[in-house]
Parts: sequence; C-alpha cells; structure tokens
Amino acid sequence: MQQAINGIFLGSIYALFAVGYTLVFGVLDILNLAHQAVFMLCAFAALTLVGQWGMHIALALPLAAALGGILGLVLERIAFRPLRGRSDSNISGLISSLAAATIFEAIALQLFGPDVSRFPFGSFPDRPLHLGHATVSALQLTIVAISVALMAILTALLRATPLGRRIRAVAENPRAARILGVDVDRIIAWSFFISSALGGAAGVLFGLAFNSVSPDVGRSIELKGLAVIILGGMGSVTGAVIAGFAIGILEVFTVARIGSSYRDAVSFAVLFLILLVRPRGLLGQAATREA
Repeated sequence: MQQAINGIFLGSIYALFAVGYTLVFGVLDILNLAHQAVFMLCAFAALTLVGQWGMHIALALPLAAALGGILGLVLERIAFRPLRGRSDSNISGLISSLAAATIFEAIALQLFGPDVSRFPFGSFPDRPLHLGHATVSALQLTIVAISVALMAILTALLRATPLGRRIRAVAENPRAARILGVDVDRIIAWSFFISSALGGAAGVLFGLAFNSVSPDVGRSIELKGLAVIILGGMGSVTGAVIAGFAIGILEVFTVARIGSSYRDAVSFAVLFLILLVRPRGLLGQAATREA
C-alpha cells in the first residue's frame, strides 16, 4: 500500500509533465525539447515568489504556471513559427527547441547559481495521514489532487469547448482547418500556452515534492516525459496520463524491491518490451492524432 501511494504520487507529476509534451506533439508533430527548461524556470519562479517575496504557495503556483504559459508563447513565436512550412520543419524545430532549452538553462544558472535551492521551511503546512499501515502526507495528497484536476480540466477543454475542437481540428489537418476558417497560428499559440503552463505547474509541484530546484532539474524528468508519451502513444493525452502513473508506480516498486540504481533501467526495459508488442504505444493506434 505504501509503495502504491508513493508511485501514484510520483506518477501524477510525470503524467502532468507529459501531457504538456504530448499536446504540442499532437498539434505539430514536433517534440518541444524546451519543455523541461520551462518546467525548471517555473519551479525557480515559485521559489522566488515564496522565498523572497513571502507569497503563499497557493498564489505562487498559478502565477508560476502563467509564467510558463508566457514562456510557451515566446518559444512558439521565436523558436517554432519561423520554421513552419519548411520541408525540414520537424528536425529544425527540434534543434531550435533544444537551443532554446540551453539558453533558458544558462539564464537560470546566471540568476540562481549552480547549487540546489530549496523552499523555505513551512512553505506548505504538511502533516502525515495514516491509511492502515501506509502513511501519506498532506503535501502528497495535494499534489496528486492538483495534478489530476489539471489533467481533467485539459481533457474537458479538448473535448467540450470551441477552443478544444479547434485544437483537435488543427491536429488532424491544419490545411483543412484553415480552409474552414480556423486561425491556425492562434490555435498553435494557445496549444503552446496550455502545454507550457501545465509543464510549469508540474515544475512547481516537483520542486515542492522533493524540495530541490536546480538549473538542471528538468533534464532527468525530460527523459521520463519522453518515455511516458512513447509508452502511452505519441499524441494521446489519455495514453500519457495512464503511462505517467504506470511508470511512477513501476519506479517506486523497483526502488523498494531491487534498489534505486535499477530504477531507470527497469523502467526503460519495460518500455522497450511493450513497444516490441505495441509499436505505437498503449493507445497510439486508437488515438494516433489525438490532441
């Protein structure tokens, strides 16, 4: 029970980070490798608001997520939009996003230094809660609740709002969507805003969960995010959510049963085996172009 709780807690952060990844990929067929840098910068933003400005984390979290959305708009306008329409737009966009991530990390290194930064003690009023023989903290419950709520809001937005329908139309066929009167550039910008805001929220939650923020904090979770969207099915939001929780639970049980040194090895070995059976991932065949 204890390991299952810890796995759900970790998986909720992986899933929230990955749905932002898969949203942009579903629209543009491009991996935004600067997503992890937005994740990192938003964690630092929340840390600054709480530690230096004395702001409550309940207010710092949405402000940091909004900053992530703004960074997403900057990325879309500078790193992606000028390259759209080129025959090599997928590869050039990938390289451009990698360059943007390097720039963001350099900025963070200059502003905050290379050392690990931590939230002030008491930033979140935490206390343990006992569920049978397992213990769960109020912080863990809050992080899982926020992550699930944000993913549910994203799902509802994509399925039941005019913006969501336009996003799905652009993901399916940008040219047809443009003919039908959809402002494709605006919808892509909205996709980047939402994606980066979710990634920023995941960064703040990750920083709170482990009380550790550094300029390279996003690199390890970037690999997990890639594993999640590949396992869930490229472009499938539902698949990313399922795979995020699955990888989180798998990692926790691996650490408990085998040891922490095998955590990543087991996760990626399972990913490899599943892709041998289902090359498109868990839900890739049914949701190949789902935004």
